[in-house]
Amino acid sequence: MAATATTITELPPPTAPEPEAEAVVADVAVVETTKEAVKEEDEEKKRIAASVSFKEETNVVGDLPEPQRKALEELRKLVRDALDKHDFIPLIPPPPPAPQQTESESSVVEAEEKKTEEEKVETDVVAPAAEETEPPTVAVVVKTKTVEFTETEKEKAEADASPVPVVEEAVAAVDDDDGAKTVEAIEETIVAVAATEPPPVEPVTEDIEATEKPAVVVEEKKESEVEEAVVEVQPPSSPEEVFLWGIPLLGDERSDTILLKFLRARDFKLKEAFAMLKNTVRWREEFGVEALLEEDLGSDYENVVFVHGFDKEKRPVLYNVFGEFQNKELYQNTFSDAEKQKKFLKWLVQFLERTVRKFDFGPTGINSLVLVNDLKNSPGYDKWDLYKVTNRFLQLLQDNYPEFVAKQVCINVSWWYLAYSWVYISVFTPRSKSKFVFASANRTAETLFKYIAPEHVPVQYGGHSRAGELEFTAEDPVIEVNIKPNSKHAVEIEFTEPSVLVWELRVVGWDVTYEAQFVPAEGYTVLVSKPKKLTLADDPIITDSFKITEPGKVVLSIDNQSSKKKKFLYRSKIKPSD
Repeated sequence: MAATATTITELPPPTAPEPEAEAVVADVAVVETTKEAVKEEDEEKKRIAASVSFKEETNVVGDLPEPQRKALEELRKLVRDALDKHDFIPLIPPPPPAPQQTESESSVVEAEEKKTEEEKVETDVVAPAAEETEPPTVAVVVKTKTVEFTETEKEKAEADASPVPVVEEAVAAVDDDDGAKTVEAIEETIVAVAATEPPPVEPVTEDIEATEKPAVVVEEKKESEVEEAVVEVQPPSSPEEVFLWGIPLLGDERSDTILLKFLRARDFKLKEAFAMLKNTVRWREEFGVEALLEEDLGSDYENVVFVHGFDKEKRPVLYNVFGEFQNKELYQNTFSDAEKQKKFLKWLVQFLERTVRKFDFGPTGINSLVLVNDLKNSPGYDKWDLYKVTNRFLQLLQDNYPEFVAKQVCINVSWWYLAYSWVYISVFTPRSKSKFVFASANRTAETLFKYIAPEHVPVQYGGHSRAGELEFTAEDPVIEVNIKPNSKHAVEIEFTEPSVLVWELRVVGWDVTYEAQFVPAEGYTVLVSKPKKLTLADDPIITDSFKITEPGKVVLSIDNQSSKKKKFLYRSKIKPSD
């Protein structure tokens, strides 16, 4: 998996290095024929050299060029405004409380419900009668007189002392079965009307007024409650507090380092940098990065992604070893279903986040890393789930961890990966392309040593760094020597008093002959280690010691009889004799 990596490129697609700046300049120089052309070429050479050799810019504000300093000031203002308005993480208003009804409101609601029920009962009673009797005239008359209380009807009701018996007589003329049912239904209707006989006209008017007034009060109260709810969702007067990697966006001496990373990631385009910053804050909130730091996701991948040593600029080095997923059990436990893939993605983010939290974000501190992708024995593209998760992580890395990778070194690269990479990174900016380095298997150690001292390079990659308590540590420097083909190199260490010499050495790729001798001042020779032909099958590092009892010198010899240049690495220390 891609290095948990902080990688800025997709793992599956390889990337190829650009031609050396010197080669490009040389090709162009041949074409030049005039002094003016030569001058232009010199300027082009300087420009290419600046882009090919990446060097991190300063984070000391006073040392920034004027345009960059102004961009930083403008970004600070945008961040301040956004914090004041709570634009980074929008507030989610709480649901409004249910409105409480007063006594007057309750009476109005009850009256409306009662009226609705009465109308419903009347409608339910009249409708069946209309369906069962062919002449529905009587039923309609009854409903009209019962429901609608117009002035004409009221006057007619007062003039007619017994309207209901007339209805009964009219219905009594129906003497069939259906008619009997109709009479019964109408009698029920008459009872209902008698129970709810309408009041005089004037009292009814007063009731309507009394009903309308509370309704107005309810309306006004609802509007008032809405206004109160709006006030509740307004952001508080205090500014929003936003932290990235434990550092506030403003108000800390380390804050400018964070903001400068976003500006540089977007070539100091203010709006794009600010948008990237806001998106990062929101992604961290949605992904739950802070809570993720406390989760226990196990240690199944500690051999897949790990930090080991520092480069020559004191930046931590993070290794991604994809060949570990050749282990079928590990692959199955990591990618067999969506839930396991999600866990692995979370583990990668957690590992990266914990690594970043150790950075020194001060103006002169170390706040980036070197990423080494080991492609040896990497699973093929049939293991698509691996590359799907890896590319997803790399996208998160690119979008939310700007300028955290100072150099990305791909080692043990196959020829087809190198060819693909040549096309892949062609669209990158010179600044981005200058961060990528590719090395084939036979040049892996040599390439790593350009950026990482051998004492910090793991032994499996040609260095001297090994786990466990050994005689030497990363504090003991390793000396590098290039041995030409068909030549011999000797290291002499002189002594004037009794002591113990301890040393360790290796030749990358071996295929050499090693020998150690002690030559006293008198001139004779003591064989410490007889000549031995060393190959890749031998231990990668030879460790030996010799007790000196008289003045003299120890001679370590490497005889390279091959047709290739060899990298000879050694270190030694002198200890007092017991």
